[in-house]
Amino acid sequence: MIDRLLIDTLTTKSRDFAVRWKDKVRKAEQLKRYNDLSDEQFIESHVGLYPVLARTLDRGLDRSLVGGFFVGMGKARMKDGYPVSEIIYAVSLSQQAIIEYIMNEFPLDNPIKMYQAMGMVERVAQFFLLGCFYLTKGFLEATYTDMSGRNAVSEDLLKKYFKDDFFFKQN
Repeated sequence: MIDRLLIDTLTTKSRDFAVRWKDKVRKAEQLKRYNDLSDEQFIESHVGLYPVLARTLDRGLDRSLVGGFFVGMGKARMKDGYPVSEIIYAVSLSQQAIIEYIMNEFPLDNPIKMYQAMGMVERVAQFFLLGCFYLTKGFLEATYTDMSGRNAVSEDLLKKYFKDDFFFKQN
């Protein structure tokens, strides 16, 4: 029951969750680059995450869906000049907002509801952990592309520091 209610809420009220996230990020002194945005830019930059989370909670962890979304986010944030540490911290605040919502909005008045909530929190955590993995890959891929193209860093130097298997590289 908690599952269905959370999935429906994430889908229909994604903007409300983005506002909750914005409020958390605004309080975080470490997130200087994020705080350069207006409230509306802030919300719009993150509102798409919640339907992806809802779909993942509803249908299971789809690595392609999660990977595509977060790789795109990582690339976009890199191009916009965000430090990777701020991006990951901001995403963790989104996870925190979802978990707080689960704990505050669903009465855990019996063992079954507590078990359901624990399962939901675990699935949310898996989503965000996998998301941070792909976000970092996207950020590094965009950095690699930028450095190899426009900034003409040698291939040897790139290979020395970029040991990852990016999506655009062939295995």
